[in-house]
Amino acid sequence: MTTEDAVTTEAVESLRGTDDPRLRELLSGLIRHLHAFASETRLTRDEWEAAIAFLTATGQTCTDTRQEFILLSDVLGLSMLVEKINGHSAPGRTESTVLGPFHMTESPVRELGADIDLVGTGEPCVVSGVVRAADGTPLPGAVLDVWQADPHGFYDVQQPGVQPAGNGRGLFTADAEGRFWFRTCVPSAYPIPTDGPVGDLLKATGRHPYRPAHIHFIVSADGHEPVTTHIFVAGGAYLDSDAVFAVKRSLVKDFAPTDDPALAAEFEVANPFRHARFDLVLDPS
Repeated sequence: MTTEDAVTTEAVESLRGTDDPRLRELLSGLIRHLHAFASETRLTRDEWEAAIAFLTATGQTCTDTRQEFILLSDVLGLSMLVEKINGHSAPGRTESTVLGPFHMTESPVRELGADIDLVGTGEPCVVSGVVRAADGTPLPGAVLDVWQADPHGFYDVQQPGVQPAGNGRGLFTADAEGRFWFRTCVPSAYPIPTDGPVGDLLKATGRHPYRPAHIHFIVSADGHEPVTTHIFVAGGAYLDSDAVFAVKRSLVKDFAPTDDPALAAEFEVANPFRHARFDLVLDPS
């Protein structure tokens, strides 16, 4: 056994008194893979110190309204990998994707049909759909937590004093037939924050910071597994190069131009408007 291997073995053996077997498994795997990385890349002291400084800066950048470690996980593809490992939904179920770093505040409770675009600067649209069980049965009372950036690519928590708190956010309850609908503005592509360590990493690796236009959803219903997902705007930029690798084709939907005075009146929106249909199917618990 080499001296390097002996260090790894000793570190793993130090965990033998860990009572929680899953914790022991996770930490043992982490030690082995970290040590293997250091050995494979012949990590220098300066590089190790730079990595520690980077992680320290990442932690120091986190606030009550910004989670730089989630952003780091996202741009490294780890968030999406964890989703794929845990996303064992059968065909026909709504696919999950990343949570993102801006689900940092409670969405205000809103009535069905309410407008979450409180500043009114974007192109008006309506998002509607039905939440169903795997057998097609509607799920009355399903809860939908939605949030999105404004037309300039900023979330409310990024611009306190500029955007009103709760802009682009809403907590909706589906009706007795599992239906939901709300008004908003058509989302736009935007860059993830680049003024911190994650932005420095993207610059150093020549990567762009952009995400395709999307709206976030967390959908839950009694007796069913909640799903964290997005709806992406069909035809938009960056669908093939999302900075956080989160696009799934089943989640790309048309925000169709709609000229229907009767439907506009039903949704209480000016005609013509854009309309996106997004039905969701949940797995049983």
